[in-house]
Amino acid sequence: MSDDEDTPTGARAGAGAGTGAEAGASTGAGAGASGGGGAAPPGPPPTRPAPASPTSANGGGGVRSALRSGGPAPRVEPGDRGRDLPAIWAVMRKDLTAIRRSKSITLPMIIVPTLLVAIMPFALGSYARAAPPDQVANALRSPLARSLLEPISSLPEDQQLPVLILGYLLSPVLLVIPLMVSAVLAADAFAGEKERRTLETLLHLPVADRDLFLAKVLVAFVPAVAITWAGAAVYAGVSNLVAWPVTGRIILPFGQWLAVMGWVAPAIALLALGALVFVSSRARTTQEANQLGGVVILPLIFVAASQASALLLAPLVWVFVVGGIIWMGALALVGINARRFTRDRLASRS
Repeated sequence: MSDDEDTPTGARAGAGAGTGAEAGASTGAGAGASGGGGAAPPGPPPTRPAPASPTSANGGGGVRSALRSGGPAPRVEPGDRGRDLPAIWAVMRKDLTAIRRSKSITLPMIIVPTLLVAIMPFALGSYARAAPPDQVANALRSPLARSLLEPISSLPEDQQLPVLILGYLLSPVLLVIPLMVSAVLAADAFAGEKERRTLETLLHLPVADRDLFLAKVLVAFVPAVAITWAGAAVYAGVSNLVAWPVTGRIILPFGQWLAVMGWVAPAIALLALGALVFVSSRARTTQEANQLGGVVILPLIFVAASQASALLLAPLVWVFVVGGIIWMGALALVGINARRFTRDRLASRS
């Protein structure tokens, strides 16, 4: 073959080598194989950038950006990873903002506790302070009453009725507050999203299903406990103010009362929320969620209000034992419903 014929062949070989070099990152072939000049060892396979972890790429920052833009964000499937706390907090902050802007939610949360922790103890405490001592003595004369009310019967007669009413009979009403607040907030957890037409954005948040359910539980649990503790402090202040002219001392708090308010009341709130938030996910409207939630909340109110007086009179260790049992039941219920909760089931009922 002549030199004139070899030149195009060499050019083509050089071009092939150049082409092979350019395509080497994607095909792994050497320049020599493309140009026919001998097989070169294949290059390393192409490397892809490592995917960002769901927590860093789609975690709290992804949730916040999705909430600000109002559009969908990459969805995170539930896996074996831990809880995504920044994402949970972002969902909680969004819901707390919606709660503050809704008068239909905030007004019951203010009016009912005010009635229970300020007006009722003031009225009943004033009546008990003015009651004749002989009526109190007759009411506490039976053997059963003496055995149950030993902490009260040992007091001077003019102090017995105020301490009995404010410390033991009316205090259990405070346990209605966490249940009432939980019912109001839990009914709005998912059913309110459907009514406000924000459910689609919620469903596309980059949060695992269990984290989304836990965020909805916490956004109702934290205000319920905070309002209960604040109400208990106001109740103790009003009760001490009313009873002071007769007792001359502070009657609240005492050990069992503190344990009931600080240990048992949050457990009761979580027990109610474990069921109420799941009910809200199955309801189509807030009204339907309230109606279904009444089936759950009313028995709890009855049991809490009727048995709290016995806890206040029981030894302190029994208060912690009963509270521990309630905590275990509440955590188990939240865990079961968190595993049962799925976005697909929620979307099918919207």
